Amino acid sequence: MAVGSDADVVFVHQANDGVEDAEAQAQAVAIAKRVVELLGAIGPEPALEIDADLRPEGRNGPLARSLGAYREYYERWALGWERQALLRARPVAGDRAVAAGFMELAQGVRYRPEGLSPKETVELRRLKARVERERLPRGLEPSRHVKLGPGGLLDVQWVAQLYQLRHAGEYPSLRVTGTIEALEACVAEGLMAPDDARLLIEAWLLAMSIRNGNALWSGKLGAPAADVVPSEGRALAGLAALLNYPAGGTAQLLEDHHRMARRARAVFDRLFFA
Repeated sequence: MAVGSDADVVFVHQANDGVEDAEAQAQAVAIAKRVVELLGAIGPEPALEIDADLRPEGRNGPLARSLGAYREYYERWALGWERQALLRARPVAGDRAVAAGFMELAQGVRYRPEGLSPKETVELRRLKARVERERLPRGLEPSRHVKLGPGGLLDVQWVAQLYQLRHAGEYPSLRVTGTIEALEACVAEGLMAPDDARLLIEAWLLAMSIRNGNALWSGKLGAPAADVVPSEGRALAGLAALLNYPAGGTAQLLEDHHRMARRARAVFDRLFFA
């Protein structure tokens, strides 16, 4: 996680013996709400924003579900984007048996032996185009956005996840939750050229450094501006200093970002649409 990251979370529960499902559900939702409240409260550490919208049915679905309800949903209704979201799933807290049960369920959803169908591949590409079209801030030069812009974090992440959805059922080494680890595994298995992975990783690391630097310089964690290369001179100079560029190195920072993003986008276009 980076300095300004939020946490994408799903809350899972399982009723104790003798407890009615409705009672367990109500208690689980109450606990989940309290966890979100506590982590978002002001204190000696920065607040951690909890995003639970990746749960089944998004904001319209219950905040917490039983393990059985998750199993029924994923077996019947799981969409491509939900398979993709589960690529990042790992347990962080709670009952170990429940966590193990959910991870076993997730394994079968995200790492299917048959990989990704042509129809699912087309849908993934459409979704990526929609994200770029709808989520980029209006009026902003796309190349300045280190997350959603060309050659940004999402380009790199989605290439890695496309390969995982296609090949992780066959290659266990791809069953990792980190983008860089997934790209390195693709190289090790002969699925991706080393130079392609290297360019993607370099662009990813610089984009992450810019996000972290923006958050540290401004003191505003999670602010939309953290995803944008600054245009204001003082903020750009501060960012360059935090990234260990020499005095007057703002032009070099801009050139490095432009070059790496441009090369990463070329790799993305070739691999994601192959």
